[in-house]
Parts: sequence; structure tokens; C-alpha cells
Amino acid sequence: MKNVILTLLSCAILASCGYKDTENTMTVTGKVKGLKKGTIYLQHIPDTLLVVIDSLVVEGDGNFMFKTELESAEVFYLYLDKEDNNDINDRITFFGEPGTITINTNWNTFDTKAKISGSENQKKLEEYRKVMSRFNTTNLEIIRAVYDPETPKDSLTQDSIQKASDMNIKRGYLYALNFALNNKDYDIAPYIALKEVPDANKIYLDSINNSLSPEVANGKYGRALQEYLEEEKNN
Repeated sequence: MKNVILTLLSCAILASCGYKDTENTMTVTGKVKGLKKGTIYLQHIPDTLLVVIDSLVVEGDGNFMFKTELESAEVFYLYLDKEDNNDINDRITFFGEPGTITINTNWNTFDTKAKISGSENQKKLEEYRKVMSRFNTTNLEIIRAVYDPETPKDSLTQDSIQKASDMNIKRGYLYALNFALNNKDYDIAPYIALKEVPDANKIYLDSINNSLSPEVANGKYGRALQEYLEEEKNN
């Protein structure tokens, strides 16, 4: 009997050790206010396909927690199946990294009202998006002007609108490139280069790649940027 107890105790200790957090553990925790029933999924894209890492069935309590081991910082998704046959406002995008990341939101404004804390790369991503939204707004205003029946259709006016559009796009590209260069110590830098401006002049992308800190260069997006540039050179 004594041996059985010792064996069970040893198994319990080994099991607990198996779930011990490491310096690469990411804990995603938070609450979906007002959620009574649904399933929350933690997802990411390891290569090209969206993959579910973990899931949690919620019944009467919107609190959730996920844990996963990371090789480096990367973008993750928190998907909510509210069981309401409505796919709108169902996925939160966030930049994950080791440590505890807290995400609090509401069930009916799941992605639009999410408050995310605990990730430095996420702070940088939100900073970047805030500025880029201004360029996007300007672009929408230009498009409205093009289709506005009161806008003159003469060549001078149309050329002016086209120049304004080209300038806005150029400014957006320059901001993205400068943001990446100025944040070379964060995984957001190669992510922006790859996802936001991959068709930019390769000279600029090379500059971003060469400026990355060793840790970022060896991360998921740092390696992907290097591979992308090598493929472009070979082509």
C-alpha cells in the first residue's frame, strides 16, 4: 500500500511539473462580459492555414484562460462562436508574446471594444494601426470625391485627385517602413514589412531586415522576412 501511495504521489508531481510555466509560456486570460453561452478558440497561423490551438466552452461565465508555449512573438486570434448564427464581430487579432496577456471585451462588440494589455508588440501594433487609420480615412475621402456627382469631371480636377491619392498612398508606405525601422527590437518590425508593405522597394525591406536585433531576426517573422528577400533575389 505504501508503494502504491508513493507511486501515485510521484505521478502527481510529474504531472504538475509537466504544466509548469516556462519563460516561453504565454497565458491569455480575460473576460467576455455578457457572454452566457458559446465557445472561445485560441488560433494562429503557423504556416498558411488558420489552426486552433485550444478552445473553451463557456456556460454562464465569460471568464477564460489559455496557455501555450511560444518559439517567438507572433500574431494570434481569439475567436468567439456565440452560437447566434452571426459571424460578425467574432475574431480579435492580437500580438502574442511570452507572459500574461489580458483581453477584456463584450460579447456583442467582441472585436471592436476589446481591451488588450500585457504585450509590448501589441502596444506597437495599436500605435501603428491608429496612424494608418488616418491614411485609410483620407483614401476613403478621395474615393468619395471621385464618385461624387458634384465633383468636376475635367482633366485638371481628375489629375489633382489622382495626385492626392498617390501622395496619400506614398505617405502610408513611408510611415510603415519608418515604423518598422524605428522598432527593430520588436517582432512587429518584420511583421509590418511582410504583411503591410511586401511590395515596397527591396532596398527598404533589406534595410529593415539588416537592422533587426538578433532575437527578432531569429523569430518567426524575422526568419520569414529573410526567406522572402532571398526568394525575391533568386527570382
